[in-house]
Amino acid sequence: MPVVDPVIYARAQMGVSLAFHIVFAAAGVALPLLMVIADVVHKPTGDAGYLLLSKRLAKGTGILFAVGAVSGTVLSFELGLLWPRFMGTFGEAIGLPFALEGFAFFTEAIFLGIYLYGRDKVSPRLHLFSGVVVAVSGAASAFFVTLVNAFMNGPPASPDPLAAMWSPAWPTQAVHVLVSSYQATSWAMVGISAAFLLRDPRRVLHRKALAIALPVACLTAIVQPISGDRSAKHLATAQPLKLAAAEAHLRTGPNAALHIGGIPDLETGEFHGAIPVPGGLSFLAFGDTSAVVTGLEAFPRAEWPPVVGVRTAFQIMVGAGTTMALIAVAIVAWTARRRRLPDGRHWLLVLAVAGPLGFVSLEAGWLVTEWGRQPWIVRGVMRTADAVTPFPYRAAPFWLFTIVYLLLGVAVVYLLARQIAASEPSNGSQPPAMGAGRQSPPSPDANADRSAPKAAHAD
Repeated sequence: MPVVDPVIYARAQMGVSLAFHIVFAAAGVALPLLMVIADVVHKPTGDAGYLLLSKRLAKGTGILFAVGAVSGTVLSFELGLLWPRFMGTFGEAIGLPFALEGFAFFTEAIFLGIYLYGRDKVSPRLHLFSGVVVAVSGAASAFFVTLVNAFMNGPPASPDPLAAMWSPAWPTQAVHVLVSSYQATSWAMVGISAAFLLRDPRRVLHRKALAIALPVACLTAIVQPISGDRSAKHLATAQPLKLAAAEAHLRTGPNAALHIGGIPDLETGEFHGAIPVPGGLSFLAFGDTSAVVTGLEAFPRAEWPPVVGVRTAFQIMVGAGTTMALIAVAIVAWTARRRRLPDGRHWLLVLAVAGPLGFVSLEAGWLVTEWGRQPWIVRGVMRTADAVTPFPYRAAPFWLFTIVYLLLGVAVVYLLARQIAASEPSNGSQPPAMGAGRQSPPSPDANADRSAPKAAHAD
């Protein structure tokens, strides 16, 4: 049996943990915002459907918060156990943002408890304020963790902890991560709601969920390419090797073409089956089609990241993001002309199919960030192979944690599916026009919720 490189096991375990955690962390950041929006819309309209939607989203937030706490705790142990030399060398530099992340996490936990169990027990203003704090704390938690990753991608020259926290990569990376969290979650909610409405257009609660999530999905889908453009221009100057790997760009030179799809030949720099855009990469990197773009050949081969993997993930990320942006622009144009959000069957089918693209793009973007930094754990300072633990038995914890994550993932999907499917039975009425400000007939669940608030809390 061939011997597996111990670094591969350590990286695989960390990769599985992060791939699992990032989904629930992103949803935990964005779902409270949608929860608060539903609450805010309910206040002036008095529509019980939005109140019920807010309660269901709060329960979903609670589930995701619990899972994120578990997987985040595992990750904190893995940092110390799998990468002790990294933590021993850079623990002081990354300790401050991790401490602030912990503060944000506990703040979120406290106010989530108030929001979940304080409805009708505290004042409406305090209850709404607690929801806002949950949304802000979740975003702050993701922000501080992203500062650590930004430090790993571009450490500053100064060893001062404050300088390490505000590394050169933090403005572009933090914005990109936060927008992607809202984008992925809102598109997932749009896709789920659209799928239920395709099966039964009378489901009023899912129509309201679509009315809340679709504007957020469109806004983030349009903003994210702008954030991505800023990130690409930052990479061109601060991390040129990562940009070259993302585009499999071999030769340094002006008028660098952007290749869509295809298979790169890393020996000749040619692409097979790709669609070339002359000067596209130069424009993406520097805003000038004639600008010189650094190629892979400018760096030692031993320092190249896994180019094919990085480029494939980058193509998936850009392809999914572009698709969502085009759909968003079409929806905005349609809405401006018709004065209402699209809710026809063809639109619902498009939205149901596009729903998973946000998380596909999120996971692919994370792979670009992590694979593109290799072979460094801290770019230019410490190699990944030099940071790994000398502990010889790495296969057992890898498979153990993989099984645990699979079981935990199945349990979470089951719990969330129950919440979504049981949100509201069909009420037999005609489907109302979709719009956040429109009144629609309350569902049986919603009427029961008004007359028996205690039972609503109990379920």
